[in-house]
This record gives sequence, C-alpha cells and structure tokens, in this order.
Amino acid sequence: MAAERKENQSASELRFDIVSKDWVVIATARAKRPETFACQERVKIESREKDCPFCNLKTQEEPVLEYKDENGEWLVAVVPNKFPAFSPSADGLNERTVGPYRVMDGVGFHEVVVFRDHQQSIAQMPQDQVRRIIDAYQERYLELANEKNVNYVSVFHNHGQEAGASIVHPHSQIIAIPLTDPDLQRSISGSKAFFEEQGECVHCKMLKWDMANGERVVFENDDFVVLVPFASRVAFELRIYPKEHHPYFERIKNREKDNLAQALQAALKKLFKGLNDPAYNFFIHTAPCDGQEHGHYHWHFEILPKTSTWAGFELCTGIEISTIQPEAAAAYLRKMDGANAICDLELVEAVKK
Repeated sequence: MAAERKENQSASELRFDIVSKDWVVIATARAKRPETFACQERVKIESREKDCPFCNLKTQEEPVLEYKDENGEWLVAVVPNKFPAFSPSADGLNERTVGPYRVMDGVGFHEVVVFRDHQQSIAQMPQDQVRRIIDAYQERYLELANEKNVNYVSVFHNHGQEAGASIVHPHSQIIAIPLTDPDLQRSISGSKAFFEEQGECVHCKMLKWDMANGERVVFENDDFVVLVPFASRVAFELRIYPKEHHPYFERIKNREKDNLAQALQAALKKLFKGLNDPAYNFFIHTAPCDGQEHGHYHWHFEILPKTSTWAGFELCTGIEISTIQPEAAAAYLRKMDGANAICDLELVEAVKK
C-alpha cells in the first residue's frame, strides 16, 4: 500500500497563472514519478511513403514557398491545405446576425508546412533543418499578416494521433484568421493589465525570477530559455522564451533563429527521450497583426505533451490538473541528454499500489 498522507498535508496545490488569471491544480498527494510517464501507451500509426500525400508533393496544391538543397530537391515546402478550415474571399467577412447571434464567413488562409523526411520528427532532425522550419514560419507569417482581413496568424504543430495529427508525415500548420483567438486574448489582456499596473512586462518579471531560481529551467542558450511553467496546465508542459523582451515573433533576427532552432530541438528531444516520444502540440503565442500596439507582450512557444485527458472536473471548471510537480518535471528533463528513459514496469506497479 502507498504511504498514507501525513496529517494536515494537502492533497493538492493550487497555483495561479498571473498572466491568464487561470488556476491549475498540482496533485501533490497522487503525484506520479517522472519515469512512469515513459510507460504510457503510445498510439503509433504506420504509413508507407508511397501512400503518403506529403511524400508525393505533386498531389498537393502548388507550393507557396520551398526551400531546396543544392540538387534542387525540396527540404521544406509550404502548400495550401487541400481541406482548409479558412479560405480567402474577395467578398470580405460577410458579417451578419442570426437572431441574437453574430456570424461571419471563415475568411482567411490555411497552409501546411511539410518537412521532407517521412519519419523524422523535429526532435530527430539535423539542427539546420529545424532552422529552415523556423525560416518558413517567419516568411509565411510576414506574407500572411499583410493580407486583407487577417488580424492573427496562428503557427502550430501536432505530433501524434492523440494530438490531432491526421497524417503521420511530420508537418506544421499556419492559419491566418480575422480575429484574435480567446486563449491568446487572455494572454494579451493579462500582460497588458500587469504592464499598466506594474510598469513592466509580466513575462520578463517571471523570467528574471525563474532564471535566478533555476529550479524549473530545462535548457538555455544566449538568446532563449526553455522552462517548465510555474502554473503548468499539464505534466511536462514547456515554454520557450526569448531572454530579451520582444513582442513580435516575425521580427526575429538570423542569429536568434539559429538559437531558437537549438532551443526548440532541445526541448522536443528531451520530451522524446524522457517520455518515450509522446504526442504533443506546440504553438507560437505572439502579438497579433491587428494594427494595435502590443509592446507590452512577450512572444513565446508553448509545448503541451499529451500526458493526460480532460475529464468531468476539467470540463466543468476549466481548471486543469497536473499529476507531477513542475519542479520535478524540470529536474527529470534536465537529465535527458543521453540515452532514452527506460520504462520500468515494476516501478509503475509499485506506484499503483
């Protein structure tokens, strides 16, 4: 039997996200050992290259961007999504009301950033290929941000079936939309409110404390730091922040892109090794391209491994539960530079008892 909880020891800890104003639960009493996450079952879908739509790029729409090697072979290609969630329109948004409700057409752009290798995830790629991917993100962002009716450009990546990747071949997506999504809006609003009250960037203040404390830092180089957030929404959540204050991802400079490629790959490789290649989503939170002033914001990457499933409490309250302390998750991931973690089934069974 597991040891009983000490008298007066709380079963969990509530942590407050000072940007989004959300609370999260860290389930300290039933916290898992980090190694147990490597034993979670992974859904792996086999896909042959000859049947893959992205290996056969000619089956896709004409690329809007390609990076090629010295032999003229494509390495990264950006193509319009054949089944877009948003599409361009010469007629505008067609805003209207339906009874008490507001409606507009899904006007925008939906593109796929395809990587050449059918098998390699970003964690396994050469760093120069990761740099090309970041170049593609930036180049397409700058192009789409100037399109009519585009107020935000969302750059995101789904890895694994549980994370929503419907095609096995590694790829990211870019969607340009006429509004700012609610999740980013909470981040923008929280950042602005803190700046107006305190006179400084909330992310810079958190970074200064986190880097001095060091307990949740996983990796850093000259320009970027990878850390586990204090109020992590899921186990092993990671953030990648520029060390200097920058509101806009699309203004990133060449040297910074090299170091971002290193930081992104380091973060994903640590998850790959430590959690046995988990499914995950990552996305960029950056100031919108809506013509307003967002100098208070601090752009960053958010990486969310699929280490849990929302159930009744989470759906009812919107409060997420993490089953590992962020500090323990960071300590575990810091060690993941060598061999992959080994799934210890005896350990898992012992933790269950």
